[in-house]
Amino acid sequence: MKNSTSLLKKILYITIPVILLGLVVVRLKKNKELAKTNIVQFNKEAAIAVIADTVVLQEVAFPSTFSGTFEPNLETKLSAELQGKINAVFVDVGDFVQKGQPLIQLDNSLLKLQLEGAEVQIEGLELDAKRYLILTKADAIQGVQLEKTLLALKAAKIQKATLAEQIQKTTIKSPFSGVVTAKLTEQGAFAAPGIPLLQITDIAVLKFTINIPETDLALFQIGKSYTITPDVMQNELINGKMYMVGSKANAGNSYAIQFKINNTGLRLKAGMFGKVLVKNNMSAKGIVIPSSAIIGSAANAQVYVVKNGKAIKQDVLIQSTLQNQVLLASGIVAGDVIVVNGFINLYDGANVTIK
Repeated sequence: MKNSTSLLKKILYITIPVILLGLVVVRLKKNKELAKTNIVQFNKEAAIAVIADTVVLQEVAFPSTFSGTFEPNLETKLSAELQGKINAVFVDVGDFVQKGQPLIQLDNSLLKLQLEGAEVQIEGLELDAKRYLILTKADAIQGVQLEKTLLALKAAKIQKATLAEQIQKTTIKSPFSGVVTAKLTEQGAFAAPGIPLLQITDIAVLKFTINIPETDLALFQIGKSYTITPDVMQNELINGKMYMVGSKANAGNSYAIQFKINNTGLRLKAGMFGKVLVKNNMSAKGIVIPSSAIIGSAANAQVYVVKNGKAIKQDVLIQSTLQNQVLLASGIVAGDVIVVNGFINLYDGANVTIK
């Protein structure tokens, strides 16, 4: 009895997986047949509707573009004029500070004690001067004593003014309004002349610097405003007033030109890149097509040229780009018909109809 039960179990262990595998195979076969019936066969001979345009020669006066960098209008590293322990640092990196705002406080307790001593000395010398004046008028003492006392009083007042100035210098203040861009010390550290403590950067006004060859110097004029486009805001145009041109060429035989711009809302940061657009008075005939007609990258640009009812890929060379237009150096000629829209399912050699 036990042997027959064991045999039955073995048969079931073998037959059940075989039955399940068979059911899976049948199901997959049916799915495959169903998928074949639902597939829409793409007809390569059917014409694809596209929007096309005929290339014509036109006057071209694309502006010249020069790349540059935005730089802070003012930037400085602050250090103490006196030696001393730092009692407090009132700001941190990223804080906006106003001109004259206290930033760091040095220990000035000893200087204040010296100032109190000078004030006591002045008070005593003033009393002596009053007494000696009375005695001198009465010929009770020689006038030289009064003169020495007045000179000592004058020296004491100078010492008081010096101490007051030193105490004032223990509070390090911002020389202009800007942003704290570096914090190089902490409370409890020791300050000394020449050791940087904070860096303040003014980006409310930015300088935009480009370097150009001498052949392009004639395009710029000091005092004139030019259009600048930040790379991070390519659709936004900013006016920049040119105020400086380098008097000496750099190592690359180019000259630095600088513009000043108002950084409204502090959206631009120092170190960002941009381009200045300069209108070129010289114009010539050229092939200009919409940017939408270009397929591929700028380095490997192509267009679809419609010939005999077919779309043929054609390599082109881009000379310059401005917003939604492209000036071509070569690849197509006037009279060619190119596809400007309707690229879905379009391929090289496809039959096309022009809408």
